[in-house]
Amino acid sequence: MSNKNLQQIPIYKKAMNLCFMSREIASYVSLNKDLLKLYESNSLRDSIANSLLTDAILIPQKIVAAEFSKSSSERMQSISFINIMIRNINSYCLGLEKDGVKETEYLNLLRSEIRSFRKHYKKWKISMN
Repeated sequence: MSNKNLQQIPIYKKAMNLCFMSREIASYVSLNKDLLKLYESNSLRDSIANSLLTDAILIPQKIVAAEFSKSSSERMQSISFINIMIRNINSYCLGLEKDGVKETEYLNLLRSEIRSFRKHYKKWKISMN
């Protein structure tokens, strides 16, 4: 499967949207605006933002791994990992709210994007069997 074909896969497009939105939210809520150094911060909000960003970046990578894998067990492992990361991202949204992020409409937009992603994910998961 070529890179061009990968861009045609709906779940991959949705995953990239999640990455973009997560990056923007992490940048907005973090106290340390350098996203590459969030892990160095002692702030809970920066730690959550870093985790949000990390998991969102891993989702498209796991989609690629599943798409290119010849092993059904590797595909299932990637699919399971994506499910865990989706749950984590929802938890990070709640964590940011509890940490005092006032702009919950941004978090709600991310949650909405996650719901949309999950619909595509379920269809894709069935097609991977």
